Amino acid sequence: MDEVVRKLAGIGLPAIILLITMASTGLAGAAAITAALAMLGPGGMVGGIVLLGIVGLASDALSKYGLTSLLKAIYSERRSRGESLQNLCREIDSLPISKELKLVLKDDIGSSR
Repeated sequence: MDEVVRKLAGIGLPAIILLITMASTGLAGAAAITAALAMLGPGGMVGGIVLLGIVGLASDALSKYGLTSLLKAIYSERRSRGESLQNLCREIDSLPISKELKLVLKDDIGSSR
């Protein structure tokens, strides 16, 4: 059951993005889909389709692992590659996430070395 919910979440976000973009075109039917896809991505409709695919993969990963785990892994990897703790903390402070999650991330990268 969890797998089904995760897959639906992966499909749902790109669909919502497409619907919002379609509504902003002022068109209906196939013309709205065509215009929305062309607006979404670089390179016209193909770029829009690719963008929606990437958003679907990202939302699938987020629903599988959770935002906290994903961010911890990203910042731990960057820290292990030699990025300074000060730069990473500054970047974490600028993220639009809760203060609690910011503290968790800073603690995780600070204790990883």
